Amino acid sequence: MPLNPGAGLYSARVAWRHSLRFRLALVYTLAALALIAVIMLGLTSFLLGQMDRQFDRRLNDRAEALAELYTNVMGGLGTTLPPMSGSTAVVDQDGRLSFVSPALQNGVLGTKFKQRDAFPYLKEKRFMVQDTPMRAVTRSAGDFGTVWVALPEDDLVTARNSAATGVGLALLLLPLLMLPLGFWVGKRALGDLGKAADLADRIDPSSSLATLPLPAREDEVHRLLAAINRLLVRIEAGQAREKQLLGQIVHELGAPLTVLKASLARAGERTGDHEVIRAALVADELTFTTQDLMQLARGQLEMKLVWHYISAATLQGRLDRLVPNVQFTGDWTGGILCDPDRLTQALRNLLANARRAAGPQGSVTLNLEETPETVKFTVRDSGAGLPPELGERIFEPFVSGAGSSGLGLSVSRQISVLHGGSLTGNNHPSGGAQFVLTLPGAALGDDEAGDESGDGAADELPEETR
Repeated sequence: MPLNPGAGLYSARVAWRHSLRFRLALVYTLAALALIAVIMLGLTSFLLGQMDRQFDRRLNDRAEALAELYTNVMGGLGTTLPPMSGSTAVVDQDGRLSFVSPALQNGVLGTKFKQRDAFPYLKEKRFMVQDTPMRAVTRSAGDFGTVWVALPEDDLVTARNSAATGVGLALLLLPLLMLPLGFWVGKRALGDLGKAADLADRIDPSSSLATLPLPAREDEVHRLLAAINRLLVRIEAGQAREKQLLGQIVHELGAPLTVLKASLARAGERTGDHEVIRAALVADELTFTTQDLMQLARGQLEMKLVWHYISAATLQGRLDRLVPNVQFTGDWTGGILCDPDRLTQALRNLLANARRAAGPQGSVTLNLEETPETVKFTVRDSGAGLPPELGERIFEPFVSGAGSSGLGLSVSRQISVLHGGSLTGNNHPSGGAQFVLTLPGAALGDDEAGDESGDGAADELPEETR
């Protein structure tokens, strides 16, 4: 599968808080927390309610048993009261104690309360006695007055506190345990999707659109990847049709351009008209462009270089005829080892773009600076400059910031790379765009270069130097 080495793995770039796994784990944890909290609170409330009702039944049973005993004295002889701890008292019609249990006398009322004293807790349902919560009920005891029974609620309070503590700890620890568990489950469940995202992120659309491997399980991830594969197939089919159409167009243009190029060349030789010679050079450049488009239609832009050692003045003369109103600066007296046609094409593209950006009244400058190590061409214009949002994409095919086809800069960079050099572009601090095309310097001896013709014609190098 063709991969793009410049693209990093998508999963490595995704922060944990933005990942789908984390969001799924968080939603899973919150949903489970809410569900478990409702269940635990409901169950705890049910159990505490059952305990409370059981407490009330015990309290009421004892009160009713005592009331029945006092109401039916003769019938209650030999009756055994329900076994339980607590406090009891009998209050007469005037609210005075007729009877008090020893536990109540010693632990609650104290020795200062005697029989026939007013009873202070007769109307209290819940009250505190010596830091102990109590619950009391009363029953009518006929002529004896009222039976009062109370039981301590400390066991119920302890149960409530224990239940609240347990529920609180469970709700606190549950997210700490379930969030890592949910993240791990999400990682396992979305593992195939993450691998597919890594592979899809590394696919190079300029080479091929190979389909992604499908997981064994036919789940939602399988359906998503299958849909992506179908989309890739449709995209590749569309690209194939576009390349086929481009190839047909280039093929149809190739034959007329060849005839036009030959006719203009013969007319220029016969008449010596500079306009005809210039038109022949333009036709020659168009032939190169159609060849590049043909290579692009085949899927990649490939060019073969034919190396020559030419004078810089020869190159200057070509460029001057192709692009008018260019100011040449620097030293053009040396020699350059290159493919003259391809280098002319690269510089012509840069100068044509600069002229288009500067306009008829603007300035375009081509500076040549040569050292034993490098040959550097600097093209600068007085236009608006390069769009900052494009960046390095300006060198991609069909990307343009000036309304052109966008193929020229891509071709020029490939020509520079094939020569062993480079092409960079930026905005000059004083305004306008600036492109720097750098080639390796040529340190040739007399036995390698041969004799250079005085009129600047290119002399072909021996076969081993091509």
